[in-house]
Amino acid sequence: MSVQQKTLDCKDLHSYLKTLPAGTLDRLYNHPATCLAVFRELPELSRHYIMRILFVDQAVPKAIMGSWISSNNTKELEELFKLLGELRIWHTVEMAGGLEGLLLNPAFRRNLKGALLGGGNEWSIKPPAEPDPKSRDIGFLDAYAIERWECVLHFMVGSRQHDAISSDALQLLHHAGLMKKENGDSQMTITRDGFQFLLMDTSSQVWYFLLQYLDTATARNLDLVECLGFLFQLSFSTLGQDYSTDNMSESLSRFLQHLREFGLVFQRKRKAGRFYPTRLALDIAAGPKKAMLGSMSSLSPTTGYIIVETNYRVYAYTDSTLQVALIALFCELMYRFPNLVVGIITRESIRQALRSGITAEQIVSFLRQHSHPERYKTPPILPPTIADQIKLWSLERDRFTYKDGVLYNQFDSQADFDVLKNYAQERGVLVWHSVTGRKMVVTRNGHDEVKKFWKRHSKGGSM
Repeated sequence: MSVQQKTLDCKDLHSYLKTLPAGTLDRLYNHPATCLAVFRELPELSRHYIMRILFVDQAVPKAIMGSWISSNNTKELEELFKLLGELRIWHTVEMAGGLEGLLLNPAFRRNLKGALLGGGNEWSIKPPAEPDPKSRDIGFLDAYAIERWECVLHFMVGSRQHDAISSDALQLLHHAGLMKKENGDSQMTITRDGFQFLLMDTSSQVWYFLLQYLDTATARNLDLVECLGFLFQLSFSTLGQDYSTDNMSESLSRFLQHLREFGLVFQRKRKAGRFYPTRLALDIAAGPKKAMLGSMSSLSPTTGYIIVETNYRVYAYTDSTLQVALIALFCELMYRFPNLVVGIITRESIRQALRSGITAEQIVSFLRQHSHPERYKTPPILPPTIADQIKLWSLERDRFTYKDGVLYNQFDSQADFDVLKNYAQERGVLVWHSVTGRKMVVTRNGHDEVKKFWKRHSKGGSM
């Protein structure tokens, strides 16, 4: 599975954990925070099953477990068995008499009991011994989280109002396929996946970005299990509380600095000895299923601000520079007021967006998703003529399919042409041919093979 596909498929914590090797999962379950994070995100029925066997040290027959729910829920029970097996929370064992039983992962059982009941390994992050004389309140942390996270988003949309981002962040954007370089140009531009990324709510964006970072943990000389365990600890921290950096390993300290850059934690300086988790870090284990920031999220799909008229005019009631920059990706901006921006959708503005890799479907979805609440009173939300025209402008670019190839022409006879054409066609390398002009085009990869065949044929050798 490619990195990009793997990340796109990991829409929540469990789907990501399923992609990890068995040894990595077993190491993760040695930490109570991980076990509790995994447990709380399980479906309700799965949690009930785990609680019923949490204090049972031996395997439980699968048939007995099946009797705990109605026979009408057979499919749900099968999905439960499959999920917990893939997460290595339990495994199948053979019991006396040939019965099939299920046994909880010993490490998972031990550390989940420790997290729920206390005792066992110490798993929470400890606050410093001395209070912070320059403590930060929740309002400051919220503002800081927004500023740092939107710095990355501003860079993606090409806004000049962003601060510089680090080379690590640039590499992550490129690694994730969210931005690309055109023809060796040092200037990076947003991709189709990048625009789709901007359409996500903030919690989904953070989860996606962290997955990309964790995928490169080995290349950064970081321990994946240590980083994940720390993230789960952060998800159980208290907003507004400072925590100590004492006893942190060198790799975990580097990881903390990257979280600081993306706004997940606040730290005045590297050697401050303490840090504050922000809202961005509090619900990491829940993945994108929950909207973490509420009113903090500048891209929240629940707060519509766009009205599109049939004359292609776009009215955006916003004072967010990020939202304005998003609209400018596919609109020509005409006027800007303190809380209103007026633009127009044109053929050229859509073609420019399409050249950047943004699709017509994404543009239409964006306009509908962020429509002003007033538009819902008089449907349709987006005028059909606008949606259709955007798609028609997109189709204009799809009239031709471009492929690299090699042209063959100037055949001495129709027979020679037919022989070479049939040979290329049989091997699936024929792109195009014209019988009347005795011309054909083969793929660049198939050119060498076709050329060798033609030399043998023209010399009268065996074919």
